[in-house]
Amino acid sequence: MDVVFSHHAILTDRTGPLLEVEADHRRHAVVEHVIADLKHHAGLAHLPSGVFAANAAWLTLVGVAYNLARWTATAAGLGRVTTKTLRLTIIAVPARLVTSARRLRLRLPISWPWAQAIRDALACFSAMPAPG
Repeated sequence: MDVVFSHHAILTDRTGPLLEVEADHRRHAVVEHVIADLKHHAGLAHLPSGVFAANAAWLTLVGVAYNLARWTATAAGLGRVTTKTLRLTIIAVPARLVTSARRLRLRLPISWPWAQAIRDALACFSAMPAPG
């Protein structure tokens, strides 16, 4: 059995216990993954306008959409996936919305590998109380 060691250097001028500094570094690395996901898959590659107010509105909408996508991934039990993966597996599903017994139902393809994840997300959403 081969043992694989992975070493990473952290250069910093911060003081404090090594484990706290290293844990903070790992948290920061997660933030960098989020920023990369926003740039490459969620609409922040190009802002639409040279007008500050239009770009501010675009950034707000991207932030709301990204948070809803993260919430959907969590409800579907997918964990940490990129927005592109979420879009290709859950959002862009080839399904039909049909009416049966006066109820709307989502008819998923039989062989769709993420059908159970979609059902889990829909069950989570339908269990939420109505606003008001």
